[in-house]
Amino acid sequence: MKRNRKLLITSVLLTITAIVLSMYIFNKTINIGNRGNSKKPDNTLIGTSPTNDGKNIGFIPEALPGNPIEIQAAEGKDIKVKAIYLTGTSAGNKAYLDKMISIINTTELNAVVIDVKEDGKVNYESNVAQVKETGAYQELYDPDYVIKTLHDNGVYVIGRVVCFRDNYMASKRPDLAIKKADGSLWKENGKIAWTNPYLKEVWNYNIEIGKEAIDKGFDEIQFDYVRFPTASASSVSYGQGVPEKAEAISGFLKAASDEFNKKNVPVSADVFAIICESAGDREGIGQVLEKVGIEVDYISPMIYPSHYANNSKGMMGNGVGQSINNVLFTAPDLKPYDVVYNALLKTKDRISKVGGYKAKVRPYLQYFTATYLPKGYYQNYGPEQIRQQIKAVYDAGYEEWIFWDSGNRYKDSSFQKE
Repeated sequence: MKRNRKLLITSVLLTITAIVLSMYIFNKTINIGNRGNSKKPDNTLIGTSPTNDGKNIGFIPEALPGNPIEIQAAEGKDIKVKAIYLTGTSAGNKAYLDKMISIINTTELNAVVIDVKEDGKVNYESNVAQVKETGAYQELYDPDYVIKTLHDNGVYVIGRVVCFRDNYMASKRPDLAIKKADGSLWKENGKIAWTNPYLKEVWNYNIEIGKEAIDKGFDEIQFDYVRFPTASASSVSYGQGVPEKAEAISGFLKAASDEFNKKNVPVSADVFAIICESAGDREGIGQVLEKVGIEVDYISPMIYPSHYANNSKGMMGNGVGQSINNVLFTAPDLKPYDVVYNALLKTKDRISKVGGYKAKVRPYLQYFTATYLPKGYYQNYGPEQIRQQIKAVYDAGYEEWIFWDSGNRYKDSSFQKE
């Protein structure tokens, strides 16, 4: 009996040891891909090759079962983003960053969008060759510190890359810029030059900046100003025999997605909200709702009520107003719920008719007060207006949103406590 008892005890101990060892190994595997780590693992899949031409090359074999990369990708793509936008300056202010993290930790917020490239410059010291050669960076924040601090608090970090509205590169490299018919540099409002969205070198430049941001730990890359400028055909020249503008924008987004998806990092694109209402490329900017979301993971229509036309004779006024989903809004800034709700319903209806549409919809919403509008056509945007917009998103059947305020004046009272 004693011998049998010893054998039983030994068997139990061996079983417990095996279980503990298995749990230890499992936890180590999970932790390799955890977003809270100070250093992000190399997400390049086995068998892929780096490329500088923005094209999809080579065969990409499947990751091995249980590979931590797969776990990390699932975490990123499954999150229901509830975010606020931060400038590079805000991200570099440690006291401000701590304040925003405190708000995020006590409310429904779970993500931030931070400028990677804005006004033609990367917002931290960059090692991208062309960025270094032209001095196209400024040290506004330390990405290692910022991303680690956010990840340690469970915050999803999206890197915003302003693409073609790039006065710095267009001025440094006029051969990459949009020109006038006479060959001279074209400038928006006579002040800001743009790089030419038709040029592959311009594509690759922005893709390389995005790839570097991924290596620094950003969870997603969001392209803004991924469009042509609003310029009359007679005022600009893009070259001879160029395709439709929408083909250039879709081509760039496909090239970027091909590269970033190798690293299991989602790609999103900011788009004018008006393209969700108007058919085709009526605005002449290369953004067509039915095409722009074919290759990317998310589109973010910028549904700011203040940006729709009102019926005044002043700023944003056309004397009539704006029809959204067959509803006429004469003072849209006063109707945040109705504007957002109808814009998203129209968006959903149009996308539902497009086979193979990949992108989910994650709108940008208005956090700022549009004091530039005529008196009587704007209101103060406080917690009530913020909540109305969020409710409109949910009522329209969507789950994610981002708030924009260029001054980053966010308050915890605007968001639901958790």
